[in-house]
Amino acid sequence: MREDLETGLDSRWRRHLVGVGELEKSGALTRFVLANASKRQYSDSQIDDYQGLPRRRFSWRPPLELTVRARFSHPEGALLGTAGFGFWNDPFLMTGARMPALPRALWFFYGSPPTDIKLDIDVPGCGWKAATIDALGRSALVLAPLAPLAVALMNIRPVYEALWPRIQRALKVREAPLNAEMTEWHMYVLRWSRDEVCFAVDGTTVLGGAPSPRGPLGFVMWLDNQYMVAMPQGRVRWGLLDVPRRQWMEVDRLDIEPI
Repeated sequence: MREDLETGLDSRWRRHLVGVGELEKSGALTRFVLANASKRQYSDSQIDDYQGLPRRRFSWRPPLELTVRARFSHPEGALLGTAGFGFWNDPFLMTGARMPALPRALWFFYGSPPTDIKLDIDVPGCGWKAATIDALGRSALVLAPLAPLAVALMNIRPVYEALWPRIQRALKVREAPLNAEMTEWHMYVLRWSRDEVCFAVDGTTVLGGAPSPRGPLGFVMWLDNQYMVAMPQGRVRWGLLDVPRRQWMEVDRLDIEPI
């Protein structure tokens, strides 16, 4: 599908506006806005296509290509909360009464400090990145019974450095930091095939040959005021941030096409 943002959002996209989250239209621009958000309340400006649906009815499977042209109000580090666009399985029950699940995702993802989702041993746990994960794959599920022991061992630095890359491969985790200045317009492309995922920015590959999560997955595009910490060493934490100003993500192109 090719979204004509000049005429408004297609009816397939469900708005998810929480707290002070707003969506604004200006010609062909759709602006995802947070203004004066408080850490006492979750705020989110989001569109998706899976609200209220069971995961088996999520819409998207490979092969397909996602193209988004976007920019942000603030640079990396100054933009607060999390933001991004791509596909996932909504594992944390944010938009419907489903059973909780381990994550599957392929997306362009941003998290400001104190976010620290350290899943790729070679990539910082925060910042603007391309990323994949499939913690529901066969190899990941085989390792699941060993998770308590693995968490304990990850606190021993040499063991972590030796074993985490193997666990990372089992979880189909691959990430790459993006050097694209977030306040400038860029064309973000995610090419999802059955065997691999390729991410590009302005025609230049930033992450190629990444493992392909299984579908079906739902599409999401959002800007919110949360942070998350998830470390192999067992440190897991979630919280909210004050956003004492107006910040936004602007989008003027959104295409999802078969390949």
